Amino acid sequence: MRLPVLLLLSLAGVVLVVAVGCAPRISLFGSGSDALAEFVLQGEAEDKVALIHVRGVLTTDPGSSMLGERPSIVQQTAARLALAAEDESVGAVVLAIDSPGGSVTASDILHELIMRHKEETGQKVVAAFLTLATSGGYYMAASCDEIVAHPTTVTGSIGTVLIMPRVKGLMDTLGIEVEMITSGALKDMGSPFRHMTGQERELLTTIILEHNSRFLDIVATGRGLDEGEVSAFSDARILTANQALELGLVDSLGYMDDAVERAIDLAGLDQDATVVVYRYNENLDDTPYNTSMALSSAPLIDTGLADFLATPRTGFYYLWAPEFDQ
Repeated sequence: MRLPVLLLLSLAGVVLVVAVGCAPRISLFGSGSDALAEFVLQGEAEDKVALIHVRGVLTTDPGSSMLGERPSIVQQTAARLALAAEDESVGAVVLAIDSPGGSVTASDILHELIMRHKEETGQKVVAAFLTLATSGGYYMAASCDEIVAHPTTVTGSIGTVLIMPRVKGLMDTLGIEVEMITSGALKDMGSPFRHMTGQERELLTTIILEHNSRFLDIVATGRGLDEGEVSAFSDARILTANQALELGLVDSLGYMDDAVERAIDLAGLDQDATVVVYRYNENLDDTPYNTSMALSSAPLIDTGLADFLATPRTGFYYLWAPEFDQ
């Protein structure tokens, strides 16, 4: 009876190999050889508005999942801005932002990318705030010509935080010790294996204040606010859309269509301008609110706050993450 069993197993193996070989290859996030393509959402005029979603924690690190590696938000945004810049029919860009912020550097790079895009192309850029546009999410938006916030948007948190995971308590519980030999007294400043000294705290606070001063200057310049107006939110409080409107941090309240209309008006485009997105795959029943890059509805550029919180990296952030409060 052993031969029939082996024969059946062999046949099953052949069928499996053939099936796998015939199965379509599906790339949810785009392989290195894939190219972004333009897809039309609405409109028929020659003039175009490019819609770019910026969603998740702002970082220069690629994300990862069971489906493979995802390009970082900085990489994704830069690639899409480049496509918009190459198309002479594109007269405006709408950045749909749904982000709690992220690293200081990623936020600053995105701000600079938008500033250069405007200068080099002459295209108007309008930010459309969705659920969250806090901290670094606002930092990048300060470079835009106008900001339209959803009526229920949470924004603000214009400030800087240093995130430093600690494991000393756990190590004490487990009876584990770590010894470090350094070339200088401050070489291991910020070490998770010991308590911070007063001198170290003072030095790190100085860096935080420097980053924060840059943040406030970026907002003041971008929004045309004076020192007194900036002081109203310099404590890094979060704000509702209405509060942000009163403080001059957004220009109007509205929805995605309103942001597109403002972009069309600012750029002087045809009222039936074609709204386009740049993706790796076509999406069925597409709308401006679709943030996916493939038919699987996988996030377009979402590194995921939950993933970030699970393995936070020590560093300086323009980020609203109340989960870290003690």
